This record gives sequence, C-alpha cells and structure tokens, in this order.
Amino acid sequence: MEFLDNLALGFNVALSPTTLLYCMIGVTVGMFIGVLPGIGPIATVGMLLPITFHMRPTEAIIMLAGIYYGAMYGGSITAILLKLPGTAASAVTVVEGYPMAQQGRAGPALVMTTIASFFGACVAIVIVAAFAPPLAQFALRFQSPEYFSLMMVGLIAAAVLAHGSLLKGLAMAVLGLVIGCIGQDRNTGLPRFTFDIGELYEGVQFVVVVVAMFGLAEIIHNLALGGKHEILARRVPLRDLIPSREDLRISFWPMVRGSALGAVIGILPGAGPAISSFASYALEKQLARDPSRFGKGAMEGLVAPEAANNADSQAAFIPTLTLGVPGDATTAIILAAMLIHGITPGPKITTDAPQLFWGLIASFWIGNLVLLVLNLPFIGLWVRMLSIPYRILFPCVLLFSCIGVLSLNNDAFDVYLAAAFGVAGYVFLKLGCEATPLLLGLILGPMVEENFRRSLQLSRGDPTIFLTRPISLAFILVGVFLIVLVVAPGLRRRKQAQSST
Repeated sequence: MEFLDNLALGFNVALSPTTLLYCMIGVTVGMFIGVLPGIGPIATVGMLLPITFHMRPTEAIIMLAGIYYGAMYGGSITAILLKLPGTAASAVTVVEGYPMAQQGRAGPALVMTTIASFFGACVAIVIVAAFAPPLAQFALRFQSPEYFSLMMVGLIAAAVLAHGSLLKGLAMAVLGLVIGCIGQDRNTGLPRFTFDIGELYEGVQFVVVVVAMFGLAEIIHNLALGGKHEILARRVPLRDLIPSREDLRISFWPMVRGSALGAVIGILPGAGPAISSFASYALEKQLARDPSRFGKGAMEGLVAPEAANNADSQAAFIPTLTLGVPGDATTAIILAAMLIHGITPGPKITTDAPQLFWGLIASFWIGNLVLLVLNLPFIGLWVRMLSIPYRILFPCVLLFSCIGVLSLNNDAFDVYLAAAFGVAGYVFLKLGCEATPLLLGLILGPMVEENFRRSLQLSRGDPTIFLTRPISLAFILVGVFLIVLVVAPGLRRRKQAQSST
C-alpha cells in the first residue's frame, strides 16, 4: 500500500498544470534536439540549466529529464531516414534502420522504434520505482576491474559480430581505441597523437566521427553513383506505415531483452545509453537463428537497441538519485541542477524529498506517453522526406551536419575534421569495413584506458586482479566465449577441407 500511496503522490505532483507544462516542453525540445545531428541532450541540458534557477526544483528537474529521454526518441528518426544518427545512442540504429528505409519500410521501422522506446522506458520506470535502493547498492560492487572487463566484452562483441571478416572488425575496433587516445593524457597531461595541432589537445569528439562516418560518407557514396541512386519512396499509403503482425511478433522478445539489458547497464555509473545500444544489438545478433539477416534490415536488431537506450536513460537516474553518482554526462548536469536547488541526492531522498523523487518517476510515464503521442502522427511526415529529390536533400543533410558539428565548440576545425573522417568513412565502405566497431572503440577507449590504469594502481601492478574478482572474471569468460564461437566454425571448415584433400 505504501508503494501505491507514493505513486499517487507522484502523479499528484506530475499532473499539476505547471509541472505538466514543463514536462511537455522538456520532452518536445528533447525530441527535436534528437532529430538534429550533433547537438545532443548534453549540450541542450547544459545551455538550459541557467533558466531553471528561477523555477521550482521539481519542475526544473522534470524538464531537464524530459529533454534527456526525449532525445532518445528523436535520435532514431534521421538515423533511419538519412543514415545520420541524431545521438550517440542511435548510431547502431543506422545498421538496420537505414536498410529498411531503402527497402521502402521506413514507416514500420519508425513505428516500431517508437513502440520499442516506449516499452523500454516503461520497463525501466517500473524498475526505478520498485528497486532503486537495492539496485544502487549492486552498482557499488562495480569497480574499475569490472568496468574494464565489461567494456572489453563490448569491444570484442562489436568486432566479432560485425559483418564480414573478423580481422577487419578487430582492426576497426583497435582504430577506434587509437582515435579515442588522441589528446592530452589524463594522468600526465602529455599530448598524444596530436601532431602539434592545438585543436586536437581536447581529443576527437564522438559526434564528429559519427556524422562523418555515416552522414558524410553516405553522401560521398551516393554522389559517386553519378545520380543512379533511386528515390526510396514517392507516395506512402497509410497501410504501409503500419507494422505487420509478423513485425510485432518477432519484436516482442528482443524488446524485453533490450529493456532488461538497458536497465542493468543504466544503473552502472558512467556507462551511458550508447553502450546499452551496442550491447543489445550484439546480443540479438548472437541469439538470432540467421545472423546473416543483420545489417540488411532485421527488425530484431532495430527494436532491441532502441528499447535498451531508452531503458538506460531512465535507469541512469537510479545512481543519480540514490547515490549522488551520475549515470552519464547528462545526468551529471541534472545532478548539478539538484545541488543548486538545495537537494542532496542519497539513499534518503525518498524520505527527504518524496515529492521530487516520486514526481519525477510519475513524470517519466507521462513524458514517455506524450512522446508516443507526438511521434506516431508525425511518422508519415518523416517518411515523406524520402520523396525529396537527392539533389535537394543532400545539401540539407550537409548543412545540418555542419551546423551540428560546428555547434560543439564553435570551431571550424571540427568541420574540417568531419570532412576528413567522411572521406575515410567512404574508403572503409568501399573496403567492406564496418564503422560500428570503430565507433564503439572511440566511445569506450578513454574509459577502458582509465579503468585499466586504475585497476593496476589498486593491485600495485598485478594484472591478475581482473581474474581474481568474480564479476570481472565472468565478463572475461564471456569475451573468450564470443571469440571461440566465431573462430571455431572457420577452424572446423578448414580442418574438414584439409582432410577431404
């Protein structure tokens, strides 16, 4: 009964006219920010933070949170239609979403990503409401060795499950790690791989590489076709926007698995929704009866990451609220907003600030419902973008890409860097090298290095620390299993060929 009373308190707060207005403003702004490549929820929440100083604490936090998870919905739209991820978490959506758009199934793809996002968010909200304190205590068991092993599994999974050669996948993951090392060393302050270019001292922004590898490389590829590319859709009847019964059937369990995985990773401080998306995609490809379908428009590979990144964005509030440890960069800004308003996160927040905690939980449900209502009617409009002639669409995509990249630091060097990575992305496309392992290596590179160093400092240089801790050892065994799973069939075929010879 106490749980229901708390929920009633939360909905009473969230449904008040002013709070509801700020919730709707937050999710609407977040959705449109997600559509624009390069800007992202971090910059938006940071820019709007000063506005919240004159608002009531609950309304301020609810609006900022709405921007955060609203961006997860919008990020998949341009990823599916234009091969241009709006957020880092939607980078993996490109892999299956864009081929579906090329097949004339952009409508079902957008509908299913919206449904998956709503489903994943609802699952995570239930988990946050019911199990926040014990899950926060579980997250405390993860220290640097566990984080290092978890991230290495993610890198191995991305390389192993990439299309084509295992060697190419591993090479792209290593290249991503190298790019992630560009900039000043965090411990010594010495520059690495900067070539005396001052703009590289801060490292290479992930958004620059994502926009270049997917958006700009695709533009170069289409221009190289000499106008022979086909327009993906001219007229989109309403019945073509509705997913089939088969789409719904095969999407259910991937959404369940993606939601669960996203919620688990979301409670780990510092992980972020991008890792959840990549991990969920790798899991679905591993469990698929026919993995060759992936990369060609597999619905399971589309809905699972979308459910995962939205579940992650909700679950990230567990360590933020109950431990005062932000789940990722965006929740770190929201944590700062809470402290500015005099709210101290911690295990007692449910008793010290019940209106904030339960009002925020209730606003999650309301905000996700608003996003569902906002997204579905606009899907026909989004799909009609595909009927725009490419000679008009290509400059628009290029313009939005440049604006998004330029908005990072207001530095033209980022645009030049994106152009260079765009050419590199086109070369990789012609060589059959998938960009996904490189992107994950770039995301995880700094965190892998930091946690590896911290682990060796804890063990005074003893590398067996990764094998003596049970959770870390379990992750390492999963990574070894993935490698064996892919290498073993090739060795078996080679042995059979030699014996038959």
